[in-house]
Amino acid sequence: MEWSACLDEYEKLVFRMNTPRVVIDNAVCATATLVKVDSARKHGILLEAVQVLTDLNLCIKKAYISSDGRWFMDVFHVTDLNGNKLTDESVISYIEQSLGTCTYSVRSNGFDGLTALELTGTDRPGLLSEVFAVLTDLECNVVESKVWTHNGRIASLIYVKECDSGSPIEDSQKINRIEGRLRNVLKGDNDIRSAKTAVSMDLTHTERRLHQMMFADRDYERKSALGSTLNPPTVTVQNWAERGYSVVNVQCKDRPKLLFDIVCTLTDMEYVVFHATIDTVGKQASQEFYIKHTDGTPISSEAERQRVIQCLQAAIERRASEGVKLELNAMDRQGLLSDVTRTFRENGLNVTRAEISTSSDMAYNVFYVTDAAGNPVEPKTIEAVRERIGYSSLKVKEPPLICHNSETDETTTKMGTGGAVLLSLGSLVKRNLYNLGLIRSYS
Repeated sequence: MEWSACLDEYEKLVFRMNTPRVVIDNAVCATATLVKVDSARKHGILLEAVQVLTDLNLCIKKAYISSDGRWFMDVFHVTDLNGNKLTDESVISYIEQSLGTCTYSVRSNGFDGLTALELTGTDRPGLLSEVFAVLTDLECNVVESKVWTHNGRIASLIYVKECDSGSPIEDSQKINRIEGRLRNVLKGDNDIRSAKTAVSMDLTHTERRLHQMMFADRDYERKSALGSTLNPPTVTVQNWAERGYSVVNVQCKDRPKLLFDIVCTLTDMEYVVFHATIDTVGKQASQEFYIKHTDGTPISSEAERQRVIQCLQAAIERRASEGVKLELNAMDRQGLLSDVTRTFRENGLNVTRAEISTSSDMAYNVFYVTDAAGNPVEPKTIEAVRERIGYSSLKVKEPPLICHNSETDETTTKMGTGGAVLLSLGSLVKRNLYNLGLIRSYS
């Protein structure tokens, strides 16, 4: 009995030691809220922490990540989309509770009770209109959806329910009919091999799943007929043989959820981030990661190095906001999405990205549109579409901007590319400890 009691006490001690400790501080930095997380190191735990923050639409201006043995220490400098510190106590409490759970579970965005449809294939003008027309014809009500396009490919997660009962679609014959008709739409005339449809019961986070779908579709190897990104991200990967790390450096335009997209890709490619420094100056982001495989080895070949570069560039570009941003706020009804996207198609608009959601009886949808060739849309075309759908329902919005204060909150260290990224691990850890406020100087 005494030995059992000792074991119980030991298990309680391990439980307490492994529970993440979260501190949210508004006093240290004048321009951002500091979110500090100390926890036992576990594969995927960094992605979970970043996911919690980005799901709240918070901007991560800076971050310092360091792993010492089996312990993990993160410090995030966050603001809201307007560049303000966090003052809402309910938001602060949610962050503390979410990051403070001892077991990091997969989060599904609360889509339980819905049927998830996964679609991948070749993108083309009018495709989304055809997809929603099929779902309307089969009496499926779209509750939520996200659509990404990249390098001529499309990936979409669509959460649906029965129109009449509001329950998940469980009839196997109807599911087969939905899959078959959507597959035919995705195939078109020339995509017989790569069009894929599936009904998923997976609870993976929606945006992580979209990354996984496009990665499996190998969009990073394809080149779009409509051209590439005007300012592609700069990604370098080098090995630091003495310490056994691979050093990944990313330089690109900053935007919301940038860190999530990069960490998500590294995690799903089975790399572990041991140390990282994230910095934002103006509209430019500089991110550096010290990574290894899950078995503790660095990148081992030139082919693997090039693959990491391609995959990270693709992950950054997938969420790039190409085109005019249109917001649709209207009473939800059966066939609404089919009607709206058909109007887009009839006016020569191509949807490059979409976020569709419903709440009670209202539909809140965001579309990014270009012309059929991928060029900016003429204003008169946008006005014709708005006149058809309704000026009060469909509004033109600028892409979201991250507001940064002109003054920096502390001295920053700019990270270079190439050989300059290969700093000593001692300097990296000292710099992180300095930014954590645990030492006075790292010079």
